[in-house]
Amino acid sequence: MDIPPLAGKIAALSLGALPVSYALNHVSALSHPLAVALMSALILGVLFVAIYSLSHGEISYDPLYAVFAVFAFTSVVDLMIALQEDGYVVGFMEFYTKEGEPYLRTAHGVFICYWDGTVHYLLYLAMAGAIRRRKRYRNLGLYWLGSFAMSILVFLSGNILGKYSSEFRPSFFLTFPYVLAPCWAGMKVFNQSRAPPSCTPTMVQQEQRKGLLQRPVDLALVTYLILAGFFTLFRGLVVLDCPMDACFVYIYQYEPYLRDPVAYPKVQAQFSHMGASMHLRTPFTYRVPEDTWTCFFLCNLLYALGPHLLAYRCLRWPAFFLQPPPSGPPAHHKKQQ
Repeated sequence: MDIPPLAGKIAALSLGALPVSYALNHVSALSHPLAVALMSALILGVLFVAIYSLSHGEISYDPLYAVFAVFAFTSVVDLMIALQEDGYVVGFMEFYTKEGEPYLRTAHGVFICYWDGTVHYLLYLAMAGAIRRRKRYRNLGLYWLGSFAMSILVFLSGNILGKYSSEFRPSFFLTFPYVLAPCWAGMKVFNQSRAPPSCTPTMVQQEQRKGLLQRPVDLALVTYLILAGFFTLFRGLVVLDCPMDACFVYIYQYEPYLRDPVAYPKVQAQFSHMGASMHLRTPFTYRVPEDTWTCFFLCNLLYALGPHLLAYRCLRWPAFFLQPPPSGPPAHHKKQQ
């Protein structure tokens, strides 16, 4: 899979989030939740107008360019929120986490911001760069869509069900366009044309004749998926307070974070879950005990890497999943007729 060059124009525009957030943090009028929501909406509106004015050609070619540009800006904001909450920077987004979305100050919220400010940010720049150079980005788009959907579903579920369910402020309603835009973007990404396959019909036939035992990589991945399924079921029983001894031992000795009343760990999201399980903002009683760090980390790392390996296998060796060539009478038989 070719990774397109990053979009320099979008990167430069997104860095404008730094002086904007710093300036707004020192405006005393933004000490009211409604003022924070209105100012945030105004900034996003102005940003969209600026992007449309500067990149009219790219947006005409693919409207998702504007979506990725706006989201790149918000990714920088999220990164500053995470750095602010962990004490690496001061004076940027404190007003927003206090009066806008206080649940971002949780350990899970911090790691969601880290993920959005790094992985998602690079994906936005790469996809915007692909649009500018008129290249395909379907695979990158599908990866972003899956990552974004998992992140936002866990985050919204935790906000609604957890201890911050009574902390909703007007800024929460800005989440709705943040959810609707990726839904529209996802449909456009799915409808993009696939890259032409590099496999010949003969290669497709040969690969699809092989049984599972003749494909050791696929056998290992199937075994992994079965084990991951059982692990998922087991953790679901743990979250539902199953009285089994194994569940009791696991939740108290290996993943006490599953009991955290913020509710995010009950729905799961691997990167944020792993980080928040050991973060200082998580109460001590819900952090992973030091003597079980290795077991916890390895299990959850495999749980996160497995789907990536499966996706890589499907992209790198796609012959097994391609449509086999239609079977018909031999060419010489047709000539005789």
